[in-house]
Amino acid sequence: MGDLRRSLASLLALLLLSGCETLAYYAQAIGGQLELMQRTRPAGKLIADPATPQGLRERLALALSIRDFAARELGLPDNASYRGYAGLDRPYVVWNVVAAPEFSLEPVRSCFPVAGCVAYRGFFAREDAEHHAQRLRAGGHDVYVYGVAAYSTLGRFDDPLLSTFIGYADAELARLMFHELAHQVVYVKDDSTFNESFAVAVEREGVKRWLAATGRTAELNAFLAAQRRREEFVLLLQAVRSRLKTLYGMPLSAQVMRERKRVQLEALRSILKSNPRFSSVEPNNALLASFSTYTQLVPAFEQLLAEEGGDLGRFYAKVRALAASEPSSRGPLSARRP
Repeated sequence: MGDLRRSLASLLALLLLSGCETLAYYAQAIGGQLELMQRTRPAGKLIADPATPQGLRERLALALSIRDFAARELGLPDNASYRGYAGLDRPYVVWNVVAAPEFSLEPVRSCFPVAGCVAYRGFFAREDAEHHAQRLRAGGHDVYVYGVAAYSTLGRFDDPLLSTFIGYADAELARLMFHELAHQVVYVKDDSTFNESFAVAVEREGVKRWLAATGRTAELNAFLAAQRRREEFVLLLQAVRSRLKTLYGMPLSAQVMRERKRVQLEALRSILKSNPRFSSVEPNNALLASFSTYTQLVPAFEQLLAEEGGDLGRFYAKVRALAASEPSSRGPLSARRP
């Protein structure tokens, strides 16, 4: 109870820093985080409890073994994160809302006292996310709303394993845990693309090493094949994004630009239909902005890891140095390609 009270005091301090117009948003964020903390139970105790369903015990045991691998072999933080479990009565822990202006691929940023400015805004209730999205659409923005199975508190709290992802396929479970733990290694305020691209690079390397170390050759081959398909998909999205970026820089009337944008988004719709996960997603600037956040710098980070001979310790040190530099000094990273 003492830890919960201290955490509550910390969260309330953040609430008091915000203005009236953001008070409701911080209130739901605090309530959602407290719910997770109150529902979390030590995974080890749940595994030992005969009342815990056998399937859940097996998934928790696997997750803990992945957690140990992350700390021992990947140099990720060895703390209490992902050593507890919380069951939720919803498919996602939060829903993120990404918005972009009608003629821009730059996401509208939301700024917070701890996390800094990020390219999305998260809500613990889908209704709240949709309500916020509707306000943004009414203001003329393109909007993308999507569910998120996990998020990182950057080590400020002990992030738990959740029912929203504990049932994922083994490689996906490992991927998600490595990604979220990577945010505890390096996190730069006001640079979502740097943060997410770094975490994606770590998750990809981590899953490859974990599958190889556990002798899952078939799963490793399937994972690598899935990564190649994803890269091909991302390249198609990047081509549309590049054309739209050029279009938005032209001195055209809003009517003409709107029509040319429609043509490009129809091309994007065809691409999305080729991927079952995104076949029903509405193509727009916000969707492209979200993809860019998670993929733009991944090749550069992977090249940096290769230059360090695959040594994750040296790689993290290089990334921390980049993170500590001025934003303008990180520019060369975006120009690096294999």
